[in-house]
Amino acid sequence: MEVRPFPTVLQKGDLDIQVRVFPEEFSKAVKLLSTLFELNEGSIKTHSFRAFKNDSLDPPLGVQLTIIDSEFDFFWKLRDLLLLNEEYKIEYDHLKRRFEGKGMEDYRDCKNEFFAKLMNTPEYKKMK
Repeated sequence: MEVRPFPTVLQKGDLDIQVRVFPEEFSKAVKLLSTLFELNEGSIKTHSFRAFKNDSLDPPLGVQLTIIDSEFDFFWKLRDLLLLNEEYKIEYDHLKRRFEGKGMEDYRDCKNEFFAKLMNTPEYKKMK
């Protein structure tokens, strides 16, 4: 298993982890993670993605389980892109500052737009 830190960016005080598995391991991973964490009911649930959480930890923990190369297997790419590009990291920090103390729904919408923009960059499209 490879562990690489998320780039130093402003954080809301939680920790998100992506767990990537092969398709044949997905159901077993869902069952195992379900014994350790609560299913994140506020997140989508598909045949290749599940989100889990534990809000009682310090910091609160989110676990994104994805099948390798599935449509939701992009979290590691966004992390790597922010590690490689200081301008994107600064822009992400600026976005977080704009929404400090404001509603999470608007922040999440803006964050999703920002990440969608990153996913259309040549650097992102080169990542395998």
